[in-house]
Amino acid sequence: MNTSELQSVAKQVRRDIIRMTSGAKSGHPGGSLSSTDVVVSLFFDVMNIDPKKFTRNGKGEDVFYLSNGHISPLLYSVLARRGYFEISELASFRQLGSRLQGHPSPSYNLPGVRVATGSLGQGISVAAGHAAAKKIDGDDSIVFVLTGDGELEEGQVWEATGFAAARGLDNFVAIVDWNNQQIDGTCEDVFALGDLKAKFEAFGWSAVEVDGHDIEAVATTLKKVKGELCGCGKPVVVLAKTVMGKGVDFMEGTNAYHGKITNEEQTEKALSQLEQTLGDY
Repeated sequence: MNTSELQSVAKQVRRDIIRMTSGAKSGHPGGSLSSTDVVVSLFFDVMNIDPKKFTRNGKGEDVFYLSNGHISPLLYSVLARRGYFEISELASFRQLGSRLQGHPSPSYNLPGVRVATGSLGQGISVAAGHAAAKKIDGDDSIVFVLTGDGELEEGQVWEATGFAAARGLDNFVAIVDWNNQQIDGTCEDVFALGDLKAKFEAFGWSAVEVDGHDIEAVATTLKKVKGELCGCGKPVVVLAKTVMGKGVDFMEGTNAYHGKITNEEQTEKALSQLEQTLGDY
């Protein structure tokens, strides 16, 4: 997709996120909005995938893991818009018996979901294991994983980071949604992250930074990582500088909507700021 087309998809996905969480009266809109441009770029412009031939083992294609599984509204919207399942199913988000639960789970046989995520730290570990398996199988496709910056406070993340470097998993790309917000406040106030680029490099990774809301820069950076840095002996981390709640003025830059939905009036205001580009479900 070109930049204009990616921007159009991202606008609709943000609109989906607000409608899904407000409709369910539950969910995590803030982080979903901040990661939208990254995940849209991956699924619509960067990864080698075929939604109609989805398999959990992902042989011969790039795979994606959402380690911070609480931002499932984003994942579900992107999967539906990319053709993994019918867009109309988004209306069932967090409903009893729905395949679209609050955290992704393979128990519901939802195409695009390979493992249950949301227990923070575990998604990146599973993704590293999948990258190692692809190495063993001689499969040169790439494993991508998205993590939240608050998630980096989990010790398990750094165990996986060390493992990936020790095994030379240069088919493994971690993307950090670096919005500096988590459920209890800013990351700096809760557990200062320090110099993330230097940390990952100290663990033996290649590290690059990007404006996570410049969708052209995001897509270009991810394609460059895939084409030039992957295969060079090291795993790669992309540090995407983002804004929590991006796209809705009263949600931006605050942790208030980490796990809080908009009321009816706020929903109308939010939707008025988010252009309908592809048609609502």
